[in-house]
Amino acid sequence: MIKLLFLLPVVMCAVWYWYLQQNGWNIKQGRKGFGYIIGFNLTIAICLWIIMLLTQH
Repeated sequence: MIKLLFLLPVVMCAVWYWYLQQNGWNIKQGRKGFGYIIGFNLTIAICLWIIMLLTQH
C-alpha cells in the first residue's frame, strides 16, 4: 500500500486539472489549488516518514 502512495498527489492534481478545464479556467488561475494539493501531500508524507522513524527498531 505504501508503494502506491505516490499516486495520491498525481490523482489529486489530475482531478483538479479536470475541474479547471470543466469550468473554463487555465492552469495559471488554478495554481494556488495545485500548491494546496502539493502542500497537503507533503504534510502527509512527512508525518508518515516521522511515524516510520519512530516505530523502527
